Amino acid sequence: MTADAELRRLRERLAEVPLRAVACSGGVDSLLLATVAHRADPAGTVVVHSVTPAVPAAATARVLEAAAREGWTLRTVRSGEFDDPRYLANPRDRCYVCKSHLYDAMGELVDRVGGTHVLLSGANTDDLGEYRPGLRAAAERGVRHPYVEAGIGKAGIRAVAASLGLDCADLPAAPCLASRLYTGTPVTPLRLRAVEVGEELVTRLTGIRVVRCRLRDDEVRIEVRDADRSLVDDAVVAAVLAAMRAVDPGVRDAALDGEAYRPGRAFELTPVGR
Repeated sequence: MTADAELRRLRERLAEVPLRAVACSGGVDSLLLATVAHRADPAGTVVVHSVTPAVPAAATARVLEAAAREGWTLRTVRSGEFDDPRYLANPRDRCYVCKSHLYDAMGELVDRVGGTHVLLSGANTDDLGEYRPGLRAAAERGVRHPYVEAGIGKAGIRAVAASLGLDCADLPAAPCLASRLYTGTPVTPLRLRAVEVGEELVTRLTGIRVVRCRLRDDEVRIEVRDADRSLVDDAVVAAVLAAMRAVDPGVRDAALDGEAYRPGRAFELTPVGR
């Protein structure tokens, strides 16, 4: 399917929802969805972004920049997952807990805006083949997924974004920072900030765009693709450890992961432990 055809299918799905609130995290999926929805009907589109310690600062900056450039009606919320002990314990279904708080907060905001806005997410067909407990939270709250309804996956999203000249078209995947913590490693704002600092440093020192500084208890494992492994030498690892410890003194050790980068590596059936 061509980018033009996928864009047409996406617009058709959006036309079925005359009043819509787009959950925009700052990744390519939600940025494109918000852009297409707003351009099709500015009056009927509200864009909602959650500001929490789990959202990288760069993602929030991208949302704000796009909102200013495109003229979005943008609202921000604080979803409150950090007030929930279940989320902080980092169980295997952490994403369900997180998305429940997120969609509840966004739903309350939409109610205050008025009208009958339907909440839309940037989930795509590729997500259906992965472990995504957040989709269950979305289903329970009537959240719609226009990409899924239009049969569009990640490659199609990037193609459409490129066809529209959007600079987010080749943006690396940027899931929430909590995805870097292995199941059972407690979530804290300090740990998430340390992860963010570590990943930014690896990119700055090496130019690697896809990098994960995952935490298993107090140990950092730096994940990169096979082709990039040689760029992460002992000096880079040492610099990352020092930078992350400066943020969170509880970080004890760091090393290049023995395996190449793989999405979702931190999800485990059994929580980690010493």
